[in-house]
Amino acid sequence: MGLKKTTVMVDEADLELVKIAAAREGRPESEYFREAFHLAAIRTRRWDEAWDIPVLDYGHAVTADEIDSAVREAVTNTEADAG
Repeated sequence: MGLKKTTVMVDEADLELVKIAAAREGRPESEYFREAFHLAAIRTRRWDEAWDIPVLDYGHAVTADEIDSAVREAVTNTEADAG
């Protein structure tokens, strides 16, 4: 995939934070902006099909452990179906 140059106006404080992080991590500033632009692009995506999101109905307030368990089960079942 080719890259296209564009100009973007950004808040000076945000730009300074990116410059500091780039210097600290030894990465080009442009990588941060490409990553941010990619995340913004992903947020705009829409899907035609409905997501299969499980409904948790335990008849009481759901605990963090119950949520963790349901997520683990869903991930395990998805991986088993794919294999």
